[in-house]
Amino acid sequence: MNIRKITTYTFVLGIFALVIGLSGCEKAMEMMPDGDMGTQEITIGIAVAETGEYAEPYGLPMKRGLELAQDELNLAGANISFIYQDAKSTIEGAKAAVQALVDQDVPAIVGIGISTHLKEAFPIAQEAGVVAFSPISSAAGLSGEVGDYAFRAGIATNILIPGGVMKTHAKLGYSNVALIYDEADAYSTSSNNEIKKALEAAGVTILAEKTFKTKDMDFRTQLTEIMNMEQLDALFISALAGEMTEIIKQGREVGIPDTVHFIVPDLTDAEAEAAGAAAEGAIAFAGWSSLTDTPANQAFVQSYMTKYGFSPEPWAAQAYATLYILANAVVKAQSTDSSAIRDALARTSHFPTILGPFSFDPNGEAIYENIETIVLIVKDGKQQDF
Repeated sequence: MNIRKITTYTFVLGIFALVIGLSGCEKAMEMMPDGDMGTQEITIGIAVAETGEYAEPYGLPMKRGLELAQDELNLAGANISFIYQDAKSTIEGAKAAVQALVDQDVPAIVGIGISTHLKEAFPIAQEAGVVAFSPISSAAGLSGEVGDYAFRAGIATNILIPGGVMKTHAKLGYSNVALIYDEADAYSTSSNNEIKKALEAAGVTILAEKTFKTKDMDFRTQLTEIMNMEQLDALFISALAGEMTEIIKQGREVGIPDTVHFIVPDLTDAEAEAAGAAAEGAIAFAGWSSLTDTPANQAFVQSYMTKYGFSPEPWAAQAYATLYILANAVVKAQSTDSSAIRDALARTSHFPTILGPFSFDPNGEAIYENIETIVLIVKDGKQQDF
């Protein structure tokens, strides 16, 4: 069966009633497309890390968020099915997963959360003319680099980090800081670049900038040098989950005192738990929080907890929003053709999601209207409002 050429209309516009119900916003009625209720059956390729070191921090939360959205959309009358390919937590695994889904003729692929992997894997979909949509990749500017079939729902570092630096600097008043980041990882280098720009704009002195490479696990040399710096107020950490938690633990082990704030933009509850007592007082930036008390968000949190038995991760929330955004584009396109879906995605504007009204910029990057960086702090092992 050629999935792109399916023309059976079974994907009802009732999905918008579900979105409206979840959003609690009557104005969303104005966003429903005109026309008869009718649907399209569609099969979507899912390429997330189901095995390897990035499975539980990133891949499996995305999978859970996508499957919860799939359940809700299909209950409302949609007919969405998934074809899975394990990205295996490696660049080669990501490339192979995207290629396998392209070979199966899917019109759209959702997944690939690691920005470094996306840079290598999404051009495969671009060349084939297949939509590639990442829920969480956040290194600045990647969709535009890949091409017009690449889209991202993740909140890019250049959007999220300046607000976090501004808020923490205003409250903590730090004057002298150090930075440590993974120079081999696209997200980490992007995060560090945005942190530097925001700190320089705030007049903060950067005493040192230390680097490491992905899969390094001994940071004691860099951290000891940082510890010995006088008048150090804060350490900014830009890294993926495994390295991040080790830096937090080893930083306290080598003797960096609690008076030096650890500021870790993408820290989650799971990573704070993995870092243990060393994470107490660590500060994170986020574009979404399970603590946000809006009807739409709390409905999602409760549904997620009911299905999986624990609170949702930020990556699950962004994946959940991603499938709704993609489903909306399919309805708008009235087609399962990749180019039609691409065009409809590009026109997405003010679409209600649990992260706020959503649009794409001209390069396929996420715009969440009126988004404000959420700052969280670890207290008693859990993140709380800062």
